[in-house]
Amino acid sequence: MTEKLTIEEVMNRMPPAFQPEKAQGVEAVVQYHLTGSEAGDWVVRIADGACTVEKGAAEAPSLTLTADSADYLKVLTGELNAMSAFAEGKLKLQGDLSLAMKLMGFFKLPAG
Repeated sequence: MTEKLTIEEVMNRMPPAFQPEKAQGVEAVVQYHLTGSEAGDWVVRIADGACTVEKGAAEAPSLTLTADSADYLKVLTGELNAMSAFAEGKLKLQGDLSLAMKLMGFFKLPAG
């Protein structure tokens, strides 16, 4: 059995998983506000064909995603459908919703 995926691991994996060809012309700042057992604030910046991740808060993010850390991990692993999580209020989005729809496509997520 594999080790349990953590929020910090997910965030650290984002820059190497970034596919710049999928995000051409995109400049965005995404604020992740996660609550629960792995609570924390993370900032993902996409600009000039690169992705950076850091802990903290952004002044004027393009998109803010708020979720319980356990629910967010379930969305990433496919245990929880993102649209269902949004509809049920488990995943809250504020800002550029079209960016939210495209965001997952910018990253090559490992299978399983």
